[in-house]
Amino acid sequence: MRVRSLFAAVALFVTSALAVEIVSDIPEEDAAPPKELVVTAGFPDNNPFGHVVNGENNQLILKIENFSGKNVTLLSVAGEFHHPDTDKLIKAANNNTYGVALIDGAKIQVPYTFYSEYKPGDVKLNVWIDTLSEGERERVQAFGSIVTVVEPELSIFDFKLLTTYAIVLGLVSALGYFAYVTFVPQAKKPKAKKAAVSAPVTVTATGAGGYQEEWIPEHHLRKSKGKKGLGAVSSADELSGAETSGTEGKRRKGRK
Repeated sequence: MRVRSLFAAVALFVTSALAVEIVSDIPEEDAAPPKELVVTAGFPDNNPFGHVVNGENNQLILKIENFSGKNVTLLSVAGEFHHPDTDKLIKAANNNTYGVALIDGAKIQVPYTFYSEYKPGDVKLNVWIDTLSEGERERVQAFGSIVTVVEPELSIFDFKLLTTYAIVLGLVSALGYFAYVTFVPQAKKPKAKKAAVSAPVTVTATGAGGYQEEWIPEHHLRKSKGKKGLGAVSSADELSGAETSGTEGKRRKGRK
């Protein structure tokens, strides 16, 4: 009897072990899905380390599967930054509104874009979705992990950086010029002196000519001398003509 009981116990143990092994070998895909809304989130492939860059729009990819057995509307996605040790709220992140309908069994991917401007280091990022189903609002956690905030990589060819520097430089130059003109005394410009008008020169007529030739330009003297020569010749001709006419008159009188 004891031997039979021992064999029976061993057989029961082996059967139980085989049953547990068979159940564990059932693939997860064949298991019934949970009756709920399943949400997962992660950074895109171009951000493998999950860095949050300051001054840029960062992105999370949310995968949402509706296993709740009812139609659900995705209202919005929002998030918050918390202190990694104390879990104290630092600042709320962006709130993105969607309004997308999710029928039962639907699977979708939605991007969540948020902006960061914090001190570089580790922070805890919490992201959730707000849904509406049959008039009831529900909040489902999508992401809750510690991320690293980093500064953007600097480049001398960065258009945004060059534009910022140009604007700042222009403002500083304008303020500097205004301060210089306002507070620094400016030297007065000397007034232009009017040229003194020379007194008229009085020419005293001397000698036979009646004027002083040293005040007259040379080219005028040449012209006047040429005219005088012509005048002298004409006067001599007139005199010779007069003498000739007088002599002829005398001869005529003698003949008479």
